[in-house]
Amino acid sequence: MGTRDDLLVAAKKCLAERGYAKTTVRHIVAVSGTNLAAINYHFRTREALLHQAMVESVADAVDEIVRSIAVGDDLEPRLDFLWSRLTGSFVTERELWAANIEALAAALHSPELRARIAEDQQIARTELGGALGTGLDAEDRASLGAVVMTMLSGLLVQWMIDPDGAPTPERISAGLRALASG
Repeated sequence: MGTRDDLLVAAKKCLAERGYAKTTVRHIVAVSGTNLAAINYHFRTREALLHQAMVESVADAVDEIVRSIAVGDDLEPRLDFLWSRLTGSFVTERELWAANIEALAAALHSPELRARIAEDQQIARTELGGALGTGLDAEDRASLGAVVMTMLSGLLVQWMIDPDGAPTPERISAGLRALASG
């Protein structure tokens, strides 16, 4: 690994431990074993480094979940699995998902970050639709990916704000069945 990679690994670790607002360049430098000039050389700013680290961390988490979805004919068990894995990761990787929320807030003030997150959200919608929508045509897979990504975002916010009151995977599945039948 080179210095740039060391900085990214350190930034991801700091984000997970401290969150966006409390991570300083000094924290990143201490964890990476590099120096302040390395951040400026490779990323120009603390914000650019943290934005890159946040985007990569969230993309990695979503990719892991998407890869773990079993291929099958029935959508319902795949969705049940998805909600279970997601809510589990909201607990076990709370800091990572909290950093995601911070990234969304930071994107309001950064056109570059906003564009990067928008691009990554499109990729996530496509991947979710593809993983869950086997047997569906392209348009239905795109629609499924869009709906699941929308639900994921809302579920994430609820779990970050009120984990004890947020919908369980079972509640989500029951609600989707009621919606589909009703």
